[in-house]
Amino acid sequence: MAEFCMPSLGADMKAATLIEWKVKPGDFIKRGDIIAVVEADKGIIEIEVFEEGVVDKIIVPEGKNVPVGTVLAIISSMKEPSETKEEKIVEGQVIEKKETALKLEPEKVLVQEKPVPPLPEVLEGKKHFKVSPLARKLAEELNIDVSTIQGSGADGIINRADVEKAAKERELKKKIPVTEKAKMPKEVEYQAGMRRAIAAAMSRSNRDIPHYYLETRIDMTRALQWLEAENQKRSIKERLLPAVLLLKAVARALKDVPGLNGYWIDERHQMKDEIHIGFAISLRQGGLVVPAIHNVDKKSIDELMAAMSDLIARTRAGRLRSSEMTDATVTVTSLGDLGVETVYGVIYPPQVALVGFGRISEMPWAENGMLGIRRILSATLAADHRATDGNRGAQFLGSMKRYLQEVSML
Repeated sequence: MAEFCMPSLGADMKAATLIEWKVKPGDFIKRGDIIAVVEADKGIIEIEVFEEGVVDKIIVPEGKNVPVGTVLAIISSMKEPSETKEEKIVEGQVIEKKETALKLEPEKVLVQEKPVPPLPEVLEGKKHFKVSPLARKLAEELNIDVSTIQGSGADGIINRADVEKAAKERELKKKIPVTEKAKMPKEVEYQAGMRRAIAAAMSRSNRDIPHYYLETRIDMTRALQWLEAENQKRSIKERLLPAVLLLKAVARALKDVPGLNGYWIDERHQMKDEIHIGFAISLRQGGLVVPAIHNVDKKSIDELMAAMSDLIARTRAGRLRSSEMTDATVTVTSLGDLGVETVYGVIYPPQVALVGFGRISEMPWAENGMLGIRRILSATLAADHRATDGNRGAQFLGSMKRYLQEVSML
């Protein structure tokens, strides 16, 4: 038997709301399956399971806000029978019997099977949509028109959590003056929660991590010429962005200087073999999320471009997985597309490094005694002085620069 608990999805996450269960008792699950959906300060996250077995018991109901570490469900290993109490019917009487499935004798014990829930109902009208029976019943009780609700379940199904949210929004609108309704209280509260989460993490970072900063300039002329030539051979959907070259160069440099890839936990430097790069993504409604792109060093340029595009789309659609929020071993942030020349980042604990990229600008550049106009990138490193020092940081930036100037090495 194993306990499935509310995971920590950020350095300063205290609690989250369980929005939806994706499984029910008796379901078989395997590593990587999505078992639940929760809502934290940084958005809605799909929670993965990291073991194989059968869902034995759901403990926390949908809609409840619980602290990190709270047991949400019990999972039975496939190698051991479940020993939970079950209700049995023998000759019309209900009794409790604690025994394993292997000991039951079907011909002597009549087991009352749970009724199979009906499929979500498709309501007819001006618009076709799906709503679960429980959600429909709750909507009727609360006098809420389900046609005004956006479903968050699979295939857009409206579930109970969607109806409860609609009810809360209606109550908020009643309390807010007419002149204030246009401010969208839900969005304002979401942004406030996001800012609180970021503030807590960054305050901890500045308080606990002794930062050191290094900066270098990189001639990106040859890399961009290669990129432009490569994109001419591709369709618009297959074209590459400069960011994939930056991410790949960071991953290769971390292989050369592994001390910057990992965590500082319990007063100890813990280096990691896997390179999962946290990529800072801004949200349209405001705020910032830094989900991880897994195993960047093992991906080809095309695979990395596909992974980055998919991650950005899912982040802005609110469909991130828990592993993407917790696995990052280093962070990369790029603000060059907004015209920022140099980025001085703040390390996200417990990581020990952050790489910042600014704008690629045309400027005079001397090389081999010749002066010309080159396309130059400003790159910075913020690192934890407890884990590494300036010498290691300089080695990392030098290695990253070599890879960006020789794209064939990527």
